Amino acid sequence: MGVVTKRSSMTFYSDGASHYSHRVRIVLAEKGVAVEVQDVDPANKPAELSDHNPYNELPTLVDRDLVLYEADIMMEYLDERFPHPPLLPVYPVARAQSRLMMYRIRKDWSRLADAILADPESKQSEADRKELKESLTAASPIFAEMTFFMSEEFTIVDCCVSALLWRLPIMGIELNEVQAKPVLDYMANMFERESFQASLSELEKEMRH
Repeated sequence: MGVVTKRSSMTFYSDGASHYSHRVRIVLAEKGVAVEVQDVDPANKPAELSDHNPYNELPTLVDRDLVLYEADIMMEYLDERFPHPPLLPVYPVARAQSRLMMYRIRKDWSRLADAILADPESKQSEADRKELKESLTAASPIFAEMTFFMSEEFTIVDCCVSALLWRLPIMGIELNEVQAKPVLDYMANMFERESFQASLSELEKEMRH
């Protein structure tokens, strides 16, 4: 899992196909955390997962006596536990804006992506696919403004956005090279990052090959 620079007794139960697991793996790789990643098949979960997590869900992060089972909470915990490089802004206003942006991504984009990935062939997925494509294209000016998503530094928000954008091919979404050029440039920038490459599961590698 990337270059290990910090010692840790941490286990991450991960769904190799899920963008929620992926966003946490990007944070782990970005910070060089020593972690045992357990690649779990959601249809065949290990017995110990329900011992750790009352909802028996993925992803689940176990750090000694602490167990976390919500991707965004894990990301913020990892950012505080391993402060370098910082992935959330220092100042309260900027931190709140980052959290709000994560919430909006979940409500606006992740909701659609989850519905499409759950049942790609359904009539509803056709409408969701169109809506997600149009929403990403409409957001092009935001992607064009700064190097990263609404920031000059790589942040937790980029972990959420890039994990979702990696899945566009399996969602059957192809962005227009002219209308969505800033989004495509952002994707190229994100996907080339060493931490992003290190974060990929075997299933994720197959999504774009």
